[in-house]
Amino acid sequence: MIRKIIACAAAISLSASLAASTGDPDSPHRQTGDGTAWAAACEDWDDWDKPGPPFRIHGNAWHVGTCGIAAILVTGDAGHILIDSGTDAGARVVASNIAALGFRLQDVKLLLHSHEHHDHIGGLNWLQRESGARLIASAKAAEVITSGKPGADDPQFGLNPGMAAARVDSVLRTGEVVRLGSLRLRSLPTPGHTPGALTWHWQSCDGIDCRTIVYADSLSPYSHDSYRFSDHRAYVAAYRRGLGHLARLKCDVLLTPHPSASDMRDRLLSAGGLPDPQACRRFAASVRQRLSARLAKEAGNTAP
Repeated sequence: MIRKIIACAAAISLSASLAASTGDPDSPHRQTGDGTAWAAACEDWDDWDKPGPPFRIHGNAWHVGTCGIAAILVTGDAGHILIDSGTDAGARVVASNIAALGFRLQDVKLLLHSHEHHDHIGGLNWLQRESGARLIASAKAAEVITSGKPGADDPQFGLNPGMAAARVDSVLRTGEVVRLGSLRLRSLPTPGHTPGALTWHWQSCDGIDCRTIVYADSLSPYSHDSYRFSDHRAYVAAYRRGLGHLARLKCDVLLTPHPSASDMRDRLLSAGGLPDPQACRRFAASVRQRLSARLAKEAGNTAP
């Protein structure tokens, strides 16, 4: 009888260990609430490195970023995928949040990015070293990541500092799907805020309740004072194509690298929560209007 009890306890312990490593959303280690604690701790447009509690977005998708900068963990049976790192200091918060959920940083097998600015990928070097994960990047972002230097073709060139260089293990093809075990995350080029910016979309399920999650890049037409979007017609055309693709995506839950850009705090505190099937369409339309206003200012030779 004693042997049976010991064997049963060992089986339960092994089951819990496997749940922790694979990211089973039903594991007792994963009960983190609906994000209201994050909304209570954080303000709109909060400090980039201010810690905020992690929470489940839906199914196997988790917000592990800070109050001011998002980082998204997607957990799976063959390891986990992390999109964005935050700053170098913020990456430590991300790692702490992953551990707080009961996951191991060493089980993060792939690192992805939104756009190539230090506030979103400045911690990739540290996370790559600590986790041993492979880093996958767009071609233009890879140039910045491997050099640590801002790209000269970035509209914000001259405004952003450099960062610690990281190793890029694979360069994405246009629209490539990233696979890890049962996980499938599709990339969408959305240049505009930066040349190498990406939007990611995938399906996360909680039992039979499956939602398409879209992590859309910032996309705002913000730049150095010397930069004129109207001098770069091909870039503006690619910018608009990306917005068109974003507007047409199936989109149950919208997330953005700066949470406040998609009103994440307000949505978490609302009765409906994060889901909003029209959010991507509205977000793309808002950016399109801002881009048109920027081009009109440039055409009138006024300061941006």
